[in-house]
Amino acid sequence: MSMAATEAKAPAEQVAKTKGYWSGVLKRFSRDPVAVTCAVIVLLLILAAIFAPYLGLNDPYKASMIKRLKPIGFPGFPLGTDEQGRDMLARLLYGGRLTLFVGLMPVVFAFGIGSTLGLIAGYAGGWVNTIIMRTVDVFFAFPSVLLAIAISGALGAGIVNSIVSLTIVFIPPIARVAESATSSVRALDYIDAARASGGNALTIIRVHVLGNVLGPIFVYATSLTSVCMILAAGLSFLGIGVRPPEPEWGLMLNTLRTAIYVNPWVAALPGLMIFITSLCLNLLSDGLRSAMNVKD
Repeated sequence: MSMAATEAKAPAEQVAKTKGYWSGVLKRFSRDPVAVTCAVIVLLLILAAIFAPYLGLNDPYKASMIKRLKPIGFPGFPLGTDEQGRDMLARLLYGGRLTLFVGLMPVVFAFGIGSTLGLIAGYAGGWVNTIIMRTVDVFFAFPSVLLAIAISGALGAGIVNSIVSLTIVFIPPIARVAESATSSVRALDYIDAARASGGNALTIIRVHVLGNVLGPIFVYATSLTSVCMILAAGLSFLGIGVRPPEPEWGLMLNTLRTAIYVNPWVAALPGLMIFITSLCLNLLSDGLRSAMNVKD
């Protein structure tokens, strides 16, 4: 067989192996009823948040002093009203937009930046690894909550600043996982064979390393989504995240805390949404870990 035929056959075999792997992941994931249920719940929450303007809901910003703190089931307000008479159902669904967005985007950005830093550090080794990983280790000296509060406090309140601060918080743990996975793969024989065949570092990382380390990094990143959402809600609760009058679950908890003795069920709704969403995200991450056969 000629060299050209061998080179043409290799990508085809790689594509077949990749398709077989992901079909196996999907099959194993579909056999986990808890993970599938959580995935459906998260999907419904995302769809409800995206299409909230088309569901015929009341204006989430419209206040009415005569309709303050109405109970669940009040006519025209299925989930009651908040301390300013605004529709809780509308504010919860619209609030899901900001809460899920601020909870997801920092993980997405941190996944891209942290994975890149970890891949470079793990593959290059030596002084490159030392510089990158010792810089990353500095951030581990601070608890993630305090670090997020400190950065957000320095940058000021706002959605963009919250995303920036949470991205900085989650880059170090993702970079560490990526570096550990890459260092393990770099020592394998087929990486040495790829180097001996004349492959450059970028090609080896893209073709041989990335596909073998992306699974563990992705699963770990998904497990951070619920933590990020809770931290984002916490920043808004403290007044250094999303600014009022925007509907956001953490901010709604803050504004409703004084109503806990007047209408506790309505005041607990934002916290219940945070709890359900974070629980589903955690169980979904566990299901993905099992389906992808990722070992801790």
